[in-house]
Amino acid sequence: MIAVIDYGMGNLRSVSKALELMGARVCVSSDPEVIGHAQKVILPGVGAFGQAMTELEKRKLTAPLRQFISSGGPFLGICLGLQLLFEFSKESEGVPGLALLSGDVRSFDPSQGKIPHMGWNSVDLQIQHPLLSGIKNRSYFYFVHSYYGVPRDQNTVAGICRYGSQTFAAMIAWRNIFATQFHPEKSQSAGLKLLENFTHWNGHSSITTAEAIR
Repeated sequence: MIAVIDYGMGNLRSVSKALELMGARVCVSSDPEVIGHAQKVILPGVGAFGQAMTELEKRKLTAPLRQFISSGGPFLGICLGLQLLFEFSKESEGVPGLALLSGDVRSFDPSQGKIPHMGWNSVDLQIQHPLLSGIKNRSYFYFVHSYYGVPRDQNTVAGICRYGSQTFAAMIAWRNIFATQFHPEKSQSAGLKLLENFTHWNGHSSITTAEAIR
């Protein structure tokens, strides 16, 4: 069973519906026990970093989420769900993130392009990974965001995207963690392929860098 975390922020229905089209059994839940006993977990998200962390804490979801990831269970973060993995964000200064990945979240330079970065953009793949099987390099995905994660260990960057003169991490991969800044559920064939790959992924990855995770 794939648990999609409900903390009041995110495209829960579109994510779960896309997974169900792939034949997956999905449960949208804010129950810490359900999250803790799931086979796979997805953290979606749309909105502000600080509010999201407040909601996760209020619903007592941070501890089971950390425990699930520490246990090696396959995890997918989507959009804000990628940013929340980091230590802190420029969007909500003073609010700690989940700190599962070393690094921070920064804002785009408004002088370099319109904010938010919205619409279709291509992604340059940086690694081979089970979730990227069958996805061509420079495939297009759908983005809506004003902030982006900057990992301390650049070897965890699975794909990069260019917006104006800025380059940012569009995908992050570390052990049993995979996260996308774009919305795979809105990204047609390439995004649905990534979600399909996730339904078959056992959480194993060949990435073995040392400084990404705390």
